[in-house]
Amino acid sequence: MKYIMALGFLFLMENSYAQEILPAEIQIKTALQAAPADQKDNATVLGYDKDGKIITLRKGTGSLVCLADDPHKKGISVACYSANLEPFMARGRELLAQGKTEAQKQEIRNKEIDEGKLVLPKEPNILYVLNGTEENYDKATGELKDGNIRYAFYVPYATLKSTGMSPKPSIPGMPWLMEAGTAKAHIMIVPPKKQ
Repeated sequence: MKYIMALGFLFLMENSYAQEILPAEIQIKTALQAAPADQKDNATVLGYDKDGKIITLRKGTGSLVCLADDPHKKGISVACYSANLEPFMARGRELLAQGKTEAQKQEIRNKEIDEGKLVLPKEPNILYVLNGTEENYDKATGELKDGNIRYAFYVPYATLKSTGMSPKPSIPGMPWLMEAGTAKAHIMIVPPKKQ
């Protein structure tokens, strides 16, 4: 029995992750690295309190919401997105907090959108995501070096035919349409990684 409990403990240790929750000003600085330069000053920034719960770190007046790096996940990943997408993004965070898996979250949100309970804007709205490694991140300054950015334009119910796009890129940096024909259809643009 002790052996089984020890194995269980080791499994939990290997499959859980927590890093320190950084000061609000550092979380804000890191999150804003995903935003275009002309929108950084007015963006709203969400981050984490001392208990690891998502809170508003800075209320902005602009059209972007930025999300700080999740201290529960490995690596560095920050995002900024159109404020029009906040109900959709907030619902995703709510479902994950309820213990839903990523797949369940996607399924539930898609169903709610199709049923009209959750509304996505009809016009295109952007998501910027910046990823990097902890080795290239300075916790004291909030600077992430050699991060990789990608872009997603949400275009609900767009199809390959309506956009003339492909379902996957055939050359580096080429836009493509993911989840075509669904409420979550989005154009992905992933610039080639820096060498």
